[in-house]
Amino acid sequence: MKKFAYEARDTSNNKVVKSIVQADSENAAAKLLIAQGLSPINLKEQNDDEGLFAKLTNRVTSKDRTVFSRQLSTLIGAGVPLAQSLHTVLDQTGNKKMQSIIQEIIVSVEGGKTLASSFAKYPDVFNKVFVSLVAAGEASGTMDEALKRIAAQEEKDAAIMGKIKSALTYPIIVLVVIMAVIIFMLVTVVPQIKGLYKELGKPLPFLTQVMVSMADFTTRFWWVVVIVVGAIVFFAMQYFKTKSGIKVKDTMKLNVPVFSGMFRRLYMSRLARTGQTLLNSGVSMLDMLRIAGGSVNNTIIENSVNKAAEKVRGGKPLSEALQKEDYITPFLPQMISIGEQSGKIDEMLGKTAQVYEDELDSQVQSLSAAIEPILMVLLAVVAGLIVGAVLFPIYGLVSSMTV
Repeated sequence: MKKFAYEARDTSNNKVVKSIVQADSENAAAKLLIAQGLSPINLKEQNDDEGLFAKLTNRVTSKDRTVFSRQLSTLIGAGVPLAQSLHTVLDQTGNKKMQSIIQEIIVSVEGGKTLASSFAKYPDVFNKVFVSLVAAGEASGTMDEALKRIAAQEEKDAAIMGKIKSALTYPIIVLVVIMAVIIFMLVTVVPQIKGLYKELGKPLPFLTQVMVSMADFTTRFWWVVVIVVGAIVFFAMQYFKTKSGIKVKDTMKLNVPVFSGMFRRLYMSRLARTGQTLLNSGVSMLDMLRIAGGSVNNTIIENSVNKAAEKVRGGKPLSEALQKEDYITPFLPQMISIGEQSGKIDEMLGKTAQVYEDELDSQVQSLSAAIEPILMVLLAVVAGLIVGAVLFPIYGLVSSMTV
């Protein structure tokens, strides 16, 4: 079926409405609108094809989902019907990709589908946690509360990731500057020193000769360097999309020096926070473990949680099931055990998530403070090598000429 964006007048209240409709042709779309009590004003077929630039720039971000959830929650909580709430949110949405998805959801809901099943059609935008919370909200009649929990979950996750990205931004910039300085020296300064020594018939010092060789290779075979680096990056990206590559990448995150503790706390906080949100919304324990394990975004942790879920299915308490699983830090099952004894597992998961988030925040700050002197030492070493390869030969020439 084709999709048509329409502008029509509702004959019952004389209001103009905008949305999309699916039909085999423009005439069929117009007849469908008339049957619904709408008088078509404008009807235009939509083209789903997007250029590469549009796909890269027109993405749905975590902020878009958060704003969407907050707005929809407020409208539903105020007693506005679901379809009307979606239309209102559509008018307030600036992201074109999100607009297109909301339009599709409106068509699906007006066609009799549940909101959760409508969201499930877009797994790249609405993950399993989002869909499960919406489904739980629909079943319990607390859709507005479910959407609030979703927004809070998105905000928490975005805040954590924002802190980690901020901590890594500075070292990345410094490393890029170092590489740029090295390339500049190899391409511009080093060749001039080589020419100067050649004119005087003097042999180049060893360190300078190394840099001259690197400069010659880079100048003559720069295309080889570009191809090799590009090939390595391309094949690495392709490999890390495979099942074995994802496993290797996820294992590295959990074991890499310096950063492993940060990643483990991130995954534990995400697991606990998602588990709390799901249990609060009425999702069963086994479904919570399945969904929360997937939301962690690490296959190694997910496998550990799935193994624990099988033990829970067999009758073991959750705390005992998680206790001996790989990479599950001891604090999580300990807090869950307290929750099992008090009957407040969801509350304990929330407190656990907060502890991990506080520890992660502290570790990110410590890491940022520790990285700065390391980078300064690295920058000093690079600067020293450049000085040794460029300035010392010049001083040597001046000294020999003076003598």
